[in-house]
Amino acid sequence: MSNTNHTPESDDSQQPRKTQESRTDNEDSGNGSRTADHRMSPVQVLREARAQLAELAGVTAESVTSFERTDAGWSLEVEVLELERVPDTMSLMASYLVELDPEGLLTGYRRLGRYERGRADAHRSGGR
Repeated sequence: MSNTNHTPESDDSQQPRKTQESRTDNEDSGNGSRTADHRMSPVQVLREARAQLAELAGVTAESVTSFERTDAGWSLEVEVLELERVPDTMSLMASYLVELDPEGLLTGYRRLGRYERGRADAHRSGGR
């Protein structure tokens, strides 16, 4: 004979599923962003950007040099190691612009420039 009574434990086991469904419904409601209590923190956005760029472009992110929230989500500039050389100062680096939607999904990226690790790029050194 099976127990068909609803216990608090069985009711609780259904709660996360309902919460997830309602979250999905809210996110897909056409507004394109999560509610305030489900927004990604800046640290989560940075982690997502680095991981997704590494997977898609096959490069290792070394640092994030700019980070801002935009109307469309997030925009980051990420410095990556493109080609490792010996000595390390001769390794080929690149700067990428990475764009994510409000939920942290990568919507696009492009390489802004390449340089050897040991060299400063002209626009950042101020022409010195």
